[in-house]
Amino acid sequence: MTPLIEVRGLRFRYEDGTAALNGIDFRLDPGETVAVFGANGSGKTTFVLHLNGLLAGEGTVKVCGLLVEKKNLAAIRRKVGIVFQDSDSQLFMPSVLEDVAFGLLNQGMDRAAAIARAHAALETVGMSAAAGRAPYHLSAGEKKRVAIAGIVAMEPDVLVLDEPTANLDPPGQRSLADLVARLPQAKILVTHDTPFALALCKRAVFFQAGLISADGTVEELVSRFDWDFTLGPSKLSR
Repeated sequence: MTPLIEVRGLRFRYEDGTAALNGIDFRLDPGETVAVFGANGSGKTTFVLHLNGLLAGEGTVKVCGLLVEKKNLAAIRRKVGIVFQDSDSQLFMPSVLEDVAFGLLNQGMDRAAAIARAHAALETVGMSAAAGRAPYHLSAGEKKRVAIAGIVAMEPDVLVLDEPTANLDPPGQRSLADLVARLPQAKILVTHDTPFALALCKRAVFFQAGLISADGTVEELVSRFDWDFTLGPSKLSR
């Protein structure tokens, strides 16, 4: 099976000299949903920012067989969509519909086609009724759904969600888990929320000091690292 993402020997050092990644090997196969655990500062977000070329370190990163390098970035960014922890960083247009269509228009898609696909993406995430609303009027959970819609509209092969349950109440967490489970893409979930990971993932990796120190089932890693954290008192079931 050809992996969707294949990372070998990835190293990255910030300009101040801080070593963030110290030799990452990782593989994501079609259909997988993988949780990424680890303490703050362990390299998780730095790692995922390499998957569509927002950062560039030493080593190799391949997406759908394409090497992540300058000449391939446009294609790579159509294949890997990242939903950031802070939804406000992705929502900046006057209306929800314009926000969801923005990436498509930026790629040169015809406006009518982009608007049609944006409407379809909003329907997928259950936010069709909000198409004409201003994003800043939305709740945290609604903003998250719209941010996901903007990525889904691009039809990527891989979805990366960075701390997706941050700032969501328990009903919002459960609703988001249901939505993410329905999306067909392979997924990487950077999260501290153990119930959320248990609801969606069979496999997890654990980051420590810029390395993946363990790769196994979610249950194995939760037990091994005593990683039983919840962003609120939700109880999610697989």
